[in-house]
Amino acid sequence: MAARNMWKSYLLWCANEHVSFRIPEVESVLAMYKIPHTWIEKPEENPWMLISMPSEDCAVKLMKRCVTVRSIIELWAQSTTKEHLDDQLKTLPAEFTSYFKKENKFKVVVDIFNKVISQEEKIQKIESFSYLPILGSANLKNPDVTYYYYEFFGLDAGRIPENPFNYFFGRWISDSERTAVAKYSLKTRHFIGNTSMDPQLSMIMANLAQIDNGHIVVDPFVGTGSLLVAAAHFGGYVCGTDIDYLTIHGRMKPTRAHQKKRQPNEDIKGNLKTYNLFSRYLDVFVGDASTPVWRSNFRFDSIITDPPYGIRESTYKVGSKKIAPIPDEMLSTHFPSKTQYGLGDIYKDLLNFAANSLKLHGRLVFWIPIIRMEYDPDLLPEHPCLETIANSEQILNLHSSRRLITMQKIMEPKEAEDSAIIHNLQYTFRHKFFNTSEIKGHGKEDESARNLTKRSKRGNGIAKLPCDK
Repeated sequence: MAARNMWKSYLLWCANEHVSFRIPEVESVLAMYKIPHTWIEKPEENPWMLISMPSEDCAVKLMKRCVTVRSIIELWAQSTTKEHLDDQLKTLPAEFTSYFKKENKFKVVVDIFNKVISQEEKIQKIESFSYLPILGSANLKNPDVTYYYYEFFGLDAGRIPENPFNYFFGRWISDSERTAVAKYSLKTRHFIGNTSMDPQLSMIMANLAQIDNGHIVVDPFVGTGSLLVAAAHFGGYVCGTDIDYLTIHGRMKPTRAHQKKRQPNEDIKGNLKTYNLFSRYLDVFVGDASTPVWRSNFRFDSIITDPPYGIRESTYKVGSKKIAPIPDEMLSTHFPSKTQYGLGDIYKDLLNFAANSLKLHGRLVFWIPIIRMEYDPDLLPEHPCLETIANSEQILNLHSSRRLITMQKIMEPKEAEDSAIIHNLQYTFRHKFFNTSEIKGHGKEDESARNLTKRSKRGNGIAKLPCDK
C-alpha cells in the first residue's frame, strides 16, 4: 500500500438529485470494499466531494457501485480563481504531464454548474488552456485521455454570480453506475404497480445495505419487487413476502395508462427474466410480515424494504376479533381474515425480525414516513441489537417527508427483553397527512393533501404520488 503522502486526490462530481443520499451511499461503498481513503471535502449540498485514495483502481472500484455520483476525476488543480488554477496547471508534476504525449488522442469536457453557456463560450474556455503542452490530436469520439474542466456558480439559480465560486481541472478516470438507472426505468419495466420504487432510490438502498455477490436478500413488504431488481443487479440472491395475494401474482389492476388487463407473465419473476437476472431469483410468496415464516436459525445478509404507510396501500395483517374454528373441508380454499396493522407495530416487527434474522453485521435499510415539523431523530425506532448507520431525508411536500434509515446488526439477541423500542413518532401519520390543519402553519394544505391521492396515470403512464406506500 502506498504511503499516504503518495496518495492522489480525486474529485467526485455528483448528480443533481437525491442530494442527502450522496455521502451515505459513497461512505457505504467505501466501507463495503474496505477502500482506504481520507476525506478532503464532503459538502452536503455542493455537487462535488474531494477524497484522497491510494490508486486509480480504488477510484474505479468505487464508481462501479455509486449512482449518486456521475464520475470521478483525478484532480490536478482546484481554486477559487481562474488565475490561481492556471498557475497550478503551469507547474504540474511530471506524473501528470506524461499524459500529454503525441500518441495520446484527447478531448476536453467543460461542465458548468448552475449556469447555461453557449458552445462558443465552451470553446473559449477550452482555448484558455492552450498553455498546456498537449501534443496529441483532438478526438471527441474515442480519446485516449479525457480532461475535465468544472466551474461551480453556487446553488442559487436566482442569484448567479458573475464569476464561479470554484474551479476544478483534472483527468477523467471513470463514470459511475448511473447507466443502470436508465436500464431499469419504470417507464419500460415489464411489471409495475402504484408503489414501485424509483430505480435510482432502489439502487441507493442496495448500496446502503452493502449487497454483494452471493448475498441473500429479503424484502418482507416486496410489492412489485423493485428492490429485488436492484439487489439482484448487484449480485444478491433475492426473495420476499407480501400479504397482498393479487400483487404477488400480478393480478391487481394495471397502473399504466391504456392497459386494461395484466399479461399472464406480468409479475416479479417476469421482471427478473426481462433483465437477465432470473438466476438470482429465489422466490416470493404470500406471507404476513407480523408472523415471519423463516426458520429461526436462518440468516439473511441484508433486509431492504419500504413498508406501507396507509396512504396508497392499506396496512393490514392476518387477524380477526372473531374466534371460530375453520372446518376441515374449507381449509383449502380459506382466505384468512385481516385486521389493521398500525405503523408502530409494523416497525416493531420489522426491527425484531432484523435482529433475529440478519447475520452479524448485516444491514437493514427501510423507509419511515415523517411529519416534518414534528420530526425528532431521538424518536426514531430503536433496537438494542441494531445500530443506526445512516439517516437521510426525501422531502415529499411542505409538511411530509420520509427518511431512509440504515441499521447494522451489532449483536445477537440474548434475552426476551431485547426487542424494538418504538417511540410515539408519527404513528398517526396517515391521519395527519390528510388533516394537515392539525399541523401548525399548514392549515391551507388540507385539500391539496387529499388531492394527492386523486392523481392518476399521466406522463409515462405511472401514477405519481408523494409517498411510495
